[in-house]
Amino acid sequence: MASVGSVTRQIAALEISSKQNSTTTKRPMHQKSASQTNVAKLLTKFAAPHPFPESKSTSSIKTHTKNAASASSVATVKPSTKSMKAASPRELDIGSYDGGLEIENEKRGSIVSGEAAKDLALDSSVSRTRPTREWHLHDFDIGRPLGKGKFGRVYMVRTKIEPKYILALKCQYKSEIVENRVEKQIRREIEIQQNLRHPNVLRLYGYFHDEKRIFLMIEFAAKGELYKQLNKPPYHFSESRSSRYIDQMADALSYLHSKHVIHRDIKPENLLLGVNGELKIGDFGWSVHAPSSRRTTLCGTLDYLPPEMVEHKDHNEKVDHWALGVLTYEFLIGKPPFEDLSGQWATYKRIARVQFTFPEDRPSLEARDLITRLLRYSPDDRLSLSEVLKHPWVVKHRTRQRAASLADAAALS
Repeated sequence: MASVGSVTRQIAALEISSKQNSTTTKRPMHQKSASQTNVAKLLTKFAAPHPFPESKSTSSIKTHTKNAASASSVATVKPSTKSMKAASPRELDIGSYDGGLEIENEKRGSIVSGEAAKDLALDSSVSRTRPTREWHLHDFDIGRPLGKGKFGRVYMVRTKIEPKYILALKCQYKSEIVENRVEKQIRREIEIQQNLRHPNVLRLYGYFHDEKRIFLMIEFAAKGELYKQLNKPPYHFSESRSSRYIDQMADALSYLHSKHVIHRDIKPENLLLGVNGELKIGDFGWSVHAPSSRRTTLCGTLDYLPPEMVEHKDHNEKVDHWALGVLTYEFLIGKPPFEDLSGQWATYKRIARVQFTFPEDRPSLEARDLITRLLRYSPDDRLSLSEVLKHPWVVKHRTRQRAASLADAAALS
């Protein structure tokens, strides 16, 4: 995909591995260093959505809608003491550590000073809103590497304190952040994400720093990056699977907007899959907490930008509604609706004119209706997220999925 804003590609703070741009309909593939075969079984017991109590007691947080509450009720089941004791070391295997953090730290990065040092002295234990316990690198058993980012590496880790939860630990070098002038963006991303609580939003559990690095304690998405799934034949999703993801996306975006958070960079590369295959929104590098709801910054990925942004007009949370329409199209067709291989300018013009077509054989009329009602030139004309959740295409597949789940449960009883 063609991109605007090199910072988006550089920071990618919640990416599990590096992503590259492409002008073809297929995204470039990259290889992981190890299999995740046993991760789902392990995380069913050991990856609760809020494993670390904050230092100050807080009331339980209600999810945004009944749909979110239902998903959360499944995810928040914590492992019992009995199940923890019964778990074997093999079940808790997090892979072999390659020593990369120590090796890299000897030759990479430098100590920052002055205002930059103050800005990047990030520690969730002294957060004004949701302070955590104090964390250090020696509090974790380091496992296999999950990938590389622009500013460091990501590792699968296990906390040494009971009940030894599994996380992704992302390391970022302060000096490289300063060199790329993204200190404020890093801080903003952390400030936004640390306060979000939704089953379809990737959690940031805590963060800490040392002399040269910042470490982010991130929810581990057991089934990896969604965009990798789109790179597998037939290079698009079924209507049922697409509808399930859009249902979850609409609910999560509704929650974000209720918190005055606009994501502004929704795309398959920024979505991950949890232990039960549920969608997780990640990468809040371009997100903004905007109570005024009026922004003018051009950001995000070109294929997903709405007309008001490519025309450099003010924009609000409706940019995420547009992106949801683009996402629905790409899930079902396998490529973005406005992609033009002749160049970025051609893509710009197609977006400004809302010029796109459907293949003759897909998708269904109901899916086409949802897409066309989201991809409207005027932001005010775009379908609301509450209407997306009630749209016949979404409701139909949601009902079928529930019926199938009940049938499976009855068969097992």
